[in-house]
Amino acid sequence: MARKVPRKFSLHFGSGVVAEEATYPGEFHEPTIQLLEFTEGDAAGSVLLRFCSYSHRGAFMREPLLLNDTDIAALREAIRATPRIRDLLRQLVE
Repeated sequence: MARKVPRKFSLHFGSGVVAEEATYPGEFHEPTIQLLEFTEGDAAGSVLLRFCSYSHRGAFMREPLLLNDTDIAALREAIRATPRIRDLLRQLVE
């Protein structure tokens, strides 16, 4: 299920927009990496990577993101379309 980007989000320490989203429909859930841009609150002006997943019905899942080999390969493909997420992940591993 494709979700609109950008779209609003709100956390207890700030709110803003999901600026990029890499996702794909896996067997059990939709593994997702989001680039959150904060525009309000204590985190205003910052960006954050959120590793999460959605159910196949589109509901945000409040549990750890679990990835198998197939998920990793498919999510790698999705990340190619998200240059800012890709750059931040590169900083994580280099």
